[in-house]
Amino acid sequence: MNGYFITGTDTNVGKTFVTCALARRALAHGHKVFAFKPIETGCAPGADGSLVGADQELITAAAGSWQQGPLRGLYRFPLPAAPLVAAEAALAMIDLARVVETTRRGARESQATLVVVEGAGGWRVPITRDADMSTLARELGLPVLVVARASLGTINHTLLTIEAVARDGLPLAGVVLSQRLEDVPEASQSNRDEISRRWPGLVLILGASPSVLDILLPPP
Repeated sequence: MNGYFITGTDTNVGKTFVTCALARRALAHGHKVFAFKPIETGCAPGADGSLVGADQELITAAAGSWQQGPLRGLYRFPLPAAPLVAAEAALAMIDLARVVETTRRGARESQATLVVVEGAGGWRVPITRDADMSTLARELGLPVLVVARASLGTINHTLLTIEAVARDGLPLAGVVLSQRLEDVPEASQSNRDEISRRWPGLVLILGASPSVLDILLPPP
């Protein structure tokens, strides 16, 4: 598979914003995109009473709205908590092997030229009693893209996540600082500069222009 595993320094840092932006840019550049968030918590019932993953719907729409059934997302839980906690509250269990196989099948059957898999929460968020998001990333074998806030506090959280990914021996493709409307651009740039001073890899700021992500796209 050719693509990225997208993790965050925390929850609500902009992973879905970045995943959607990357999927749309790839689609615009001629890629067949398989964008997948296999596990989502904090889901609400839809019109038919079944749980709807809001992030899952946004991601699949960004990839062209072709995904159906399990390829739109495998697990949905109502409790807004870590996947393990949310699954146990629903008296369910997440099958990590099923997540990996569904991802590979979706990429294979769609002949995707770019696969983007979004994790839930951060790098150490538990999925099962024995596995966390780092385990899933390792099983998928995709380069890791770390998403972080562009605002105050991001330097520490970002560098700690970079260290954790490196310690686990996974390839790190880059860091994307997700800049919100209320963020001060000069502060975002300062945070980027400080992270880059301590880590030599790619650090991007995603604000109003998604074209900054084009550097992450391989030829279609």
